[in-house]
Amino acid sequence: MTSESYLSSLFSLDGLVAVVTGGSSGIGRAITGALTHAGASVVIVARREAELTATVDELTADGGRAAWVSADLGTREAARAAAEEAAGIFGEPDILVNCAGVNLRPPMSELDDAVWDTTMAVNLEAPFVLGQRFGPGMAERGFGRIIHVTSQQAHRAFVRSGAYGVSKGALESLARSQAEAWSPYGVTCNTLVPGFVPTPLNTRLSSDPEQVAALAARTMVGRNGLAGDFAGAAVFLASRASAYVTGQSLFVDGGLSVH
Repeated sequence: MTSESYLSSLFSLDGLVAVVTGGSSGIGRAITGALTHAGASVVIVARREAELTATVDELTADGGRAAWVSADLGTREAARAAAEEAAGIFGEPDILVNCAGVNLRPPMSELDDAVWDTTMAVNLEAPFVLGQRFGPGMAERGFGRIIHVTSQQAHRAFVRSGAYGVSKGALESLARSQAEAWSPYGVTCNTLVPGFVPTPLNTRLSSDPEQVAALAARTMVGRNGLAGDFAGAAVFLASRASAYVTGQSLFVDGGLSVH
């Protein structure tokens, strides 16, 4: 067996279909590109059509197979409709990546019902709805990969964790519940936990040079994250190589969480 065929047997996503929410910007964009380049047909679900079109055009020009669905995942009904539309493009997905999120961080004393409800709807309820739609089918077919992108705030409170931290902590618990239900049937469910990565989702923090430098100093590698740092981890968790990894939180954070 050549090294190329061996690596392909472990990590190739040829013939698989993926749905990636929030896949047209930031970490989600990097994950979309990685899955596409590894051979998957990818459907991106996000809000902004301009970003969606640009991402798909870039991926298809590079030889990938990609499409998009424009949707606001702020209600269960919208999430269900987006799931149906996404499944109608390349077929039922083998891989689901939940990266779409909102990052609303008012002081705790100012956290109102509207912020709480919006945060939970997008960050927690949409992944639940999509998992309920796609997980049983994956289990029936004997293969599936569910990946949630969470946050340091799922494990520790800082920078006004508020409702955001609660939603991400619950999302990690959801992954464990999904793993318990479906991993006996070949479906792994895990989370990727970023360190600080300057993306459009955290412009408030990334616009503060002192905070950015302080966060970099907390890592073991001496820098903050890049969206591209998630490519390898995403392909691993989406591939057959991760068949015995489930219910886990994989920290991609330069050592920030243990320093």
